[in-house]
Amino acid sequence: MSENTIKPLVTAVARSSGGRDGRVEATDGSVGVNLSVPKAMGGKGLPDTTTPEHLFACGYAACFCSAVEFLAGRHKLNAIDVSVTCEVSVGPRDGGGYGLAVAMAVELPSLEQDDAMALVTEAHEETCPYSHATRGNIDIAFTVKGQPLD
Repeated sequence: MSENTIKPLVTAVARSSGGRDGRVEATDGSVGVNLSVPKAMGGKGLPDTTTPEHLFACGYAACFCSAVEFLAGRHKLNAIDVSVTCEVSVGPRDGGGYGLAVAMAVELPSLEQDDAMALVTEAHEETCPYSHATRGNIDIAFTVKGQPLD
């Protein structure tokens, strides 16, 4: 069995119609949003709409925050005040087509810098499913308490 094979605990299912200028919704009705291409990408940038990048940023931020909280508990560290801001950018790739880049800022005010850095590193390398899915596929830059993670 490959290390990428999982035993599903939960499966989310979403349906899109109209692509980037349409609608996407979870088939269980838990979430649904209208989409439009931003003006910066040549689209209409309609009000009260979002983009796939916003949805990805929300999911990754929530998942990564949970990974840090989980690991803090495992290591008996107080990280109840953790917050994660995830920026997802889309743009043309040097090799053609379009790609994504992520900038992740993690705040852990209650922890010393070394402990915070160690938790973020472990969350990214070992725990977060989004980090596993994106590893080697997109550029990801982390800052922890304002300092870059090497």
